[in-house]
Amino acid sequence: MERFGKLIEILLVEDNPGDARLTFEAFGEIGSSGRLTVVEDGVEALAYLRRRGRYADAPRPHLILLDLNLPRKSGHEVLAEVKDEEGLKQIPIIVLTTSHDERDITKAYDLRADCYITKPIGFRQFVEVARSIDQFWGGVAQLPTMSI
Repeated sequence: MERFGKLIEILLVEDNPGDARLTFEAFGEIGSSGRLTVVEDGVEALAYLRRRGRYADAPRPHLILLDLNLPRKSGHEVLAEVKDEEGLKQIPIIVLTTSHDERDITKAYDLRADCYITKPIGFRQFVEVARSIDQFWGGVAQLPTMSI
């Protein structure tokens, strides 16, 4: 995804290697120029966002795609911490998960998720989700300029 000539950094928080690969392939299929970086659990996501340890030089993401079912720290916990932290709370978070559970949806929005998308099963449907994300967040929405 490019916005005004700038690359859009996307942090994908996903513990399932198959789902991470599917996400990369779907964004590749639509020709998105967004740069996806993947971390595999909630603890790693927060280290990345806070630029700690091996992530000290990590770029600040413009957008986060967050699974809910994560090891070590759940997506709900990550969402709560990010949205409560100065310097991070402005980053839009799209919950991208398999859960259709109304409690998960309500809790995600209560914690200030910007969008909730249930992962589609087929590749074609996943490509359409990627296209929608790319068109809206990369073209229509105004994203905050993240300070480095």
